[in-house]
Parts: sequence; C-alpha cells; structure tokens
Amino acid sequence: MSDILIVDDERDIRELISDILEDEGFTTRLAGNSDEAMASIGQEPPALLILDIWLKDSNMDGIDILKTVKRDYPDVPVVIISGHGNIEIAVAAIKQGAYDFIEKPFNIDQLLVVIRRGMETSRLRRENIALKRRGAEPSEMLGQSPAFRTLVSQLDKVTKSNGRVMLTGPAGSGKELAARYIHAHSNRAEGPFVSVSCASIEPERMEEVLFGRESDERGVEPGLLEEANGGVIYFDEVADMPLGTQSKILRVLVDQTFLRVGGSDKVQVDLRVISSTSRNLEAQIAADRFRRELYHRLNVVPITVPSLEERREDVPELARHFIEVLNREQGLPLRKISGEASALLQTMSWPGNVRQLRNVIERVLILGDSSGEIESKELPGETQAPAEEGRVVLSGTVATMPLREAREAFEREYLLTQINRFGGNISRTAEFVGMERSALHRKLKSLGVVTGNKGVKQSETEDAG
Repeated sequence: MSDILIVDDERDIRELISDILEDEGFTTRLAGNSDEAMASIGQEPPALLILDIWLKDSNMDGIDILKTVKRDYPDVPVVIISGHGNIEIAVAAIKQGAYDFIEKPFNIDQLLVVIRRGMETSRLRRENIALKRRGAEPSEMLGQSPAFRTLVSQLDKVTKSNGRVMLTGPAGSGKELAARYIHAHSNRAEGPFVSVSCASIEPERMEEVLFGRESDERGVEPGLLEEANGGVIYFDEVADMPLGTQSKILRVLVDQTFLRVGGSDKVQVDLRVISSTSRNLEAQIAADRFRRELYHRLNVVPITVPSLEERREDVPELARHFIEVLNREQGLPLRKISGEASALLQTMSWPGNVRQLRNVIERVLILGDSSGEIESKELPGETQAPAEEGRVVLSGTVATMPLREAREAFEREYLLTQINRFGGNISRTAEFVGMERSALHRKLKSLGVVTGNKGVKQSETEDAG
C-alpha cells in the first residue's frame, strides 16, 4: 500500500499523470474504467487514488467509486480530477470525503503539491493505525541488569500519575517502548497512544498534522491531538519540533485547548504528554532552538533510558526475544544462540543500541542457515561494529575464554604481531613494548613462541594444544 492508482477513461491523461509521478519517484497503477478500478483496489488498496469524475462506458461514475472507497477504505485519500464545468460537483465530492480536486487542464506544479500532501496524509494515517494496533498490545520490556531494573522502577512510579514525562537517552535505546510501558500500565491504557515523529514531519505541515484543519469546502479534518484525546500523545525527538509550533503546544499544555488550522472554535482535549529526546535540550535552549518554557512544562519527570552499553547483561535475552519476534512477524528461522555467540554479543560495541541489536539478529537470520545454533562466526566483525575511540572489542574466541587463558592469548597474539612488525628483531621489539630483552625472551618462552631467522611462530606443542 505505497502506490498511487490513477483512474481516468482518457488513456493520454492517465498515462501523462503516471509519467509525471513516476519521474518524481512515485509508483503508479492505471485503470480506464470502474471495473478495472474496483478490481485493482480490491486486490490491494492504494496509498492514494486519483479519480476522474466522469468515466465513459463504466458501471460506476467517479462519485460512486468515491462513496465505495470511503466506505470500505476510509483511510485512502481520494483526489478528484474535474473539468471546468464540473467544479461544483468536485466541491460536492470533497464534502463527501474526497481529499482534494485538480482542475483540467492541470498545472504540473499544482498536481505535485496536492499529490505530495495527499501521500503524506496517507502515510500518517497508516502509521497512526499501526501505532494504535501496537498500542493495544502489551508493552513488553525485557532485562535483568541493574540499569534496566532502575529504569522500570522509575517508570512504575509515574504510571499512575498524569504527570508529563521527558525520556532522554541515545537513539535506538528504547524510549518509545518506555513511553508505551507507561501508557499500558496507566489509567489511560484503554485510551489511544498517538506517536508524533517530530523529525519526520515537514515543518510547514506540523501544525496541520497536530491540530487538524477545517474549511467550508473540506469540512473538519482532525489532527493527532484530537486523535489522542483521552489517552497519550508522545512527542518523539521533541527537539525537532519547529519553534512556531512549540509556542502553540505550550498553550495546549496550559489549558488543554487549541484551534484547528483555519478554524475559529476552540477544541478541548484531555491528554497526557510524554516526550523524548536524544539531544541535550539545555544546549538547544542556549542556541535558541528550543523554548525554555516548553522544556520546563515537558520535563516535569525526567527519566533516563540507558544505552545498551550500560545493560550488557540483557543482550542475550534481548537477542532471543528478537529471534522469536522475527520468527512470528516475518517467518524467519527460530534459532538458538550458542554460548560463544552470546558472549560475543555482550562484548560488541553497540552505538545503535537496542535497534542495532535487532538489525544484527535480523541480518543473521536472513543470511544464515535455517537451522542450528547461531555461531559467533555469523556475527559482524569489528569493521562492521566499530568501537569507541580507545576501546578494544574482543574477538569471539577471546571473549569466551577464562581470564587467564584470554590474557595469555592476547599477549601471544600481541607479541607475535610486534616481533613480525620489526622483522624478528628482539631488541627493537623489547624497546617498543617496554620490556628488558631477557624478560621478553622469558615471556615468549612461557607463551610457547619460538624465534628464528624466518620470523616467529608458536611452538609445535603450543599449536597442538
């Protein structure tokens, strides 16, 4: 449901519109009569429908198709195409639920503006439906680490109140899941949970998306604030909210009322507000990119969501959970994780946090075998998961050894590398590593490393062991 269906009885018109839209990156389907249109819609509803009012040689005209689509697929925006003499009919169609109309002969720029707005509306509607469906499911949080238990304890304390919560933490750490946990365990659990992605909504569209709009021609189109009435509105990455919108949201927080775009009557709502950010809002305030008054209104109860680095004990449990989820949702293999692979996962660097862990597990399940345990060799290496500066990410083999064996393995590999680096010259190697020459000889012997004219190697006894 990501393409555009174009319905027009004139082949030249529908193909022209299709060519224009495909040049702009959209995917299109074409229908020349009502039977073709309804068959295409029944097979898969489009993201948006462009519909001519008059369809020659069809069992249904455009108005009939509009009524059927709005009854069976109310979330599909319908853009009406009308000729000069059909403007009144086009306006009447809008009152019956059409999104907008384009007059023939149409202006390409106007066409693209209407289509882009309609596609964004379609995307937001689909996202909201998906979020509501997900919101109806239990919000499961997994982990046993001290950092995770502290987080859950803080979340439990705010579930029964109506206080505003600000969740901070790095991207991918699970801030939205924490917000859903609060909602699911609150007295608003039966109400909606509406997520607002402040970073993905175009700034010029933000107020219309949040507050809705109304006009004589189009009637009332509720925004996300109205859809969240009685429940929770979640501002994801609130630092990306435009400054102009920030001041209006501030007023909503004060009196729980607002005006729709183009409207004159106040709309009353009952909302709980939860926000999140991965940025330093104090720095944003200092740079005049975020309003201090809004920050204080939203930051009533600040809660920090820990990074995955801070809760490494939870990595194996989370990995097993993602395997089950991906099996259930995508039919990927239901595999177990070997002890060595679990240990390696715990030692890896996770700059993308829980989201990155899920992606790694999904990649392994897609590219790996369909059965058997997940082995450490299937996991990404250091080049795929870069460490923070100055930090060593252990190999899978070393990560699963007891400390003494791991230390010996590291020393052996390190010294072999340095000696070969200096062409077998023990004196230069000893100087570089900061050891006496005799002490280096003793260390090499204890590690089973022998030197010769052709470089260095492990002793046969050590190799065999």
